[in-house]
This record gives sequence, C-alpha cells and structure tokens, in this order.
Amino acid sequence: MQRVLVVDPSTAAVRLLGDQLRHVGNVQVFSAPTIEQGWGMVRTVDPQMIFVEHSSAGVDGLALAKKIRRSDLACRQAPIIMCTAEATAEAIFGARDAGIHEFMRKPFTIKDLERRLEAVTLKPRDWVEAVQYVGPDRRRFNSAEYKGPRKRKADAAGTPAARLSQALRIVKSAAQSLDSDPAQARRALAAQAAELRAVGEAVKEPRLIEAANALSAMTQVEVTGAMARAELVKRIDVLMGFMTDEGNGRAA
Repeated sequence: MQRVLVVDPSTAAVRLLGDQLRHVGNVQVFSAPTIEQGWGMVRTVDPQMIFVEHSSAGVDGLALAKKIRRSDLACRQAPIIMCTAEATAEAIFGARDAGIHEFMRKPFTIKDLERRLEAVTLKPRDWVEAVQYVGPDRRRFNSAEYKGPRKRKADAAGTPAARLSQALRIVKSAAQSLDSDPAQARRALAAQAAELRAVGEAVKEPRLIEAANALSAMTQVEVTGAMARAELVKRIDVLMGFMTDEGNGRAA
C-alpha cells in the first residue's frame, strides 16, 4: 500500500489520519475536502485505499463509494473505509450497501485503524459484480469486528450449486437492466460468465462451459442494434436453462 486517499472536509481529521497511516507504514497520503475533488483525485491518483467521511459539508461518502464501484477505473475494487462520528444503524447499513469495506467510528485509535487495515488487506472478501450492488461480499461487512460464522447455509460449503445459483440470479437481474443500466449490466454479465465457466469446469459440465464462454464472448463486443441485443438475450436464455424452479443450480 503506497497511495491512500482521504476524502474529508476536516483538515484536522485528515492530518490525524495521515499521521496514523504513516505510523503504520510508508504511505503517501492524498486528501480532498469535497466529493467533486475526491472524484477527481480518484481518477488521477489511482489510490490503493480510500477513506471517506460518511456525511459532512461537501462530502457524501456513500455517493462517492457508489460512483467508484460502478466506474471503469482501475481502483474500483480498492478497499474503502468509511469514518464518521454518527455510527447509527442507518449509517452502517448504508455504508454496507454502498460497497464500503469497513466502517470506523470517530474518534478512533491507532489500534482501531490497524484492525481495519488488517481486515481489508489480510482477510479479503469475495467481490460481487451485480447490478443493484457492486462491492465486497456484504455478508461479512465490518469483518474487523466479525466473530461469528457466515450467515447463509450455502456459505459454509461453498458448493458449486450455491455458486451457480447466485451467478444465474445476477445474470437474470443484469438481463433485466440492459436498457436501464447497460454499462453495469455488461460488467455484471462478464463477471458472472467467468464464474459460471469456473463452476462448469469444477463439475465437468461441458454444456455450462460452452454457454458461459458464449456469453463471455458477447460481453467483449459493443452490443448495439436489435440483432446484437437479441443474440445477447439468446445466450443469456441458454444459461437460464441451468436454473431450477427453486433457484438452485443443477451442478451439485
């Protein structure tokens, strides 16, 4: 970690966090007081980690996080840690749903910071590339404080059936968003095509591999015109044939 961006209107808060980060490691700290300037620095600095204020004068951390996650920037998957003095349930769940990696209440200690840094660097979470949500797996949000088991039954085993079911649900949602959110729908389809190919290889299902490859190839080209869109939908429909009525994949 060499480049860190801090988006916070408070000069004192930026200075304190910068001092703590330098104590942890040799990093270059960039700062911005507003969401507009923060977005500009995200595009030019290519930060490896981002700290954002939840909500303050000139800063809407949730909006900035969502914009980064849904962009084509190289840093779109960089860890984002939200800092705020208002650690309400609404703020915490809002951060989770915006694609934030960790949540940290102000004032925080160097130990609090170290725990969040450890969580995002040493305990990475799976990346979810959907349409309604883009970011790290929300089921283990704020993992620096997480102590219990993963909450969904399918998580424990990580079965091909569970992976297949989730990927197909995202593909279905992306197909429904081809007109309303074409850029993110295309990113989601490309990511799930790769996941479905991996599942097909794991269960040795050539038909699934072939269908996933066909979808992947279609996401690599510009889909314009009725014929191209119809072909994309056709390839999606082939994959939907692997989903059961209950939403559970056939690969077991």
